[in-house]
Amino acid sequence: MSNFEQIYEEHKNQVFNLALQYVQNYEDAQEITQDVFVSIHNSINSFNELSKLSTWIYRIAINKSLDYIKAKKRKKRFGFLVSILHPETNEIQFDIPNFDHPGVQLEHKEAIENIFSLINKLPDNQKTALILSKIEHKKQSEIAEIMGLSVKSIESLIQRAKQNLSLKLNLPKENKKIIVKEEVINIG
Repeated sequence: MSNFEQIYEEHKNQVFNLALQYVQNYEDAQEITQDVFVSIHNSINSFNELSKLSTWIYRIAINKSLDYIKAKKRKKRFGFLVSILHPETNEIQFDIPNFDHPGVQLEHKEAIENIFSLINKLPDNQKTALILSKIEHKKQSEIAEIMGLSVKSIESLIQRAKQNLSLKLNLPKENKKIIVKEEVINIG
């Protein structure tokens, strides 16, 4: 087994799961995972070992996920202008975004869609810190290393993300918890 194959086998699940947290769509997460490993393959010789390999891979996965989301938004804006009318009937048509996350049970799908849509509206740094902390269960020191920030900055980003979510969800003060993947995330 080559060095790249070993890296792929050891990290493919963590990369896919992280991408899935960003895009909430199985096929999109697969595409991002593929992009991440193409990038790793092309730049493995430039890995300088100043950080851990897993940290470097997380950085690539985060950047690819954010780039994918931005590209999809650009495409959607352009696609909206091109495809607002149905080609056969000339009636206005709408694309409803697909929320396809394998860890979400059908009866919770609408609530989870809402929560992830709000998470996706957070600034990129807040979203990344929140996903790594509350969904990927990374320690703040690991998140700091992955994001290239201080632990204090990460703590602040997570707090601001939780405050922003709390405001957007309009939760009462006594109930600042949401459930994702059958886990309670305390956002208060």
